[in-house]
Amino acid sequence: MQSPSEITKWNEKNSIINGVASTIVMSMSNNYFALFAIGVLGATNYQVGLISSLPQIIGMFAMILGTAIMSRLQEKKKFTGQSIFFTRLFLIGMFFVIYLPVEYRAWMFVLLVGLMNLPGSFAMLSWQSFIGDLVSDSRRSGFFSERNRVLTIAGMITTLMIGIALKWFDKVNPLPYQILFLMAFAFGVVEVFYLNRHIEPQREVKTEKSKFNFGWDAYKYKPFIYFLICGLFFNFAWQLAWPLFNIYNIKVAHMTGFWISIITVANQIGQIISFKWWGRMADKHSNAKMLAFTAVGMATAPFLTILSTNMYYLTFVNFTSGLFVSGTVLLLFNQLLEVTREENRGSFIAQYNIMLAIIGFIAPQVGVYLLHLSSVETAMNIASGLRALSGGVFLFFFLYMKKQYFTNKIAVQRT
Repeated sequence: MQSPSEITKWNEKNSIINGVASTIVMSMSNNYFALFAIGVLGATNYQVGLISSLPQIIGMFAMILGTAIMSRLQEKKKFTGQSIFFTRLFLIGMFFVIYLPVEYRAWMFVLLVGLMNLPGSFAMLSWQSFIGDLVSDSRRSGFFSERNRVLTIAGMITTLMIGIALKWFDKVNPLPYQILFLMAFAFGVVEVFYLNRHIEPQREVKTEKSKFNFGWDAYKYKPFIYFLICGLFFNFAWQLAWPLFNIYNIKVAHMTGFWISIITVANQIGQIISFKWWGRMADKHSNAKMLAFTAVGMATAPFLTILSTNMYYLTFVNFTSGLFVSGTVLLLFNQLLEVTREENRGSFIAQYNIMLAIIGFIAPQVGVYLLHLSSVETAMNIASGLRALSGGVFLFFFLYMKKQYFTNKIAVQRT
């Protein structure tokens, strides 16, 4: 029988390897969805926007269903692994898109990207709850900062190799993308294998609960509600610019697959060198306080991007953006776990992701609408302004959490 410390080390090791495989899958597929859609399939701006937003609205319905399913699960690992596998199967479908009639290719690809998020949302929801049960509160900042750093290095190396390889192909040639989709599926199988190697603690499911639990009890907990409001506002400002970056880089700056890879690598280098720093700052100052800084830092990216189409300049901008992306990813997830209750963490995570999916559908569409209403420069500046404003919103949340901490501390002392 392994000791608790040995089980923890085993789970952390397999979590990192599982995460590396997952990162390679994303680097080989998601990073090049927009380039494949525009360069090979001839997708319109509206279709590019749907690539960002359609998965979110499908994910919203998946989260509602996933919450009900997870409330009755005794083992999350099996459900998570199955969900990941079915998600990766969609990559096989993307391989065959090019063999459809020309007029249907772009729409079928958009549909596959969207539907892929049905099992993908199940996987994300169950994994977040699953890993939250395995990693203790005291280990979160240290472990996840190190895990994210390793994953980002894996993604950087993969992306750089892909960028170099794409230089040998014409940007309208579908073959390299088809190869990437097949290789991504293979790494998806590896991802599932290492997920199944985790040792999951048994938990009892109360048999008297005959009804599905849709997680509405999460809205009775004030810290979660306030974080939800702040998180949704920031994510709206963040995701509003996602399709705008793709459109600007590919249609305005005329980036090739090689340069898309280079700016992605630059962003990942920025993340790698800053992950541990954000983890230390979160331990010292709290997740809530540091989120205010990351939000303001994220506000610089859209504004700086539109100042030039020079590739070296855009590479530098993406590097500086990466310094704050790492903090955003780490702090948002840690703060979410912090405002959830352990006994029904899945309900909190599900409700957060459901609302996030709604924002994820609306925000990219608003970004594309602003683009057509004005210009890419105006739309990007609006995104920067909203991101900066979200920093102030997070600051108010930090003050609320600080007040709650001292109130609870006084109550404990009195008892």
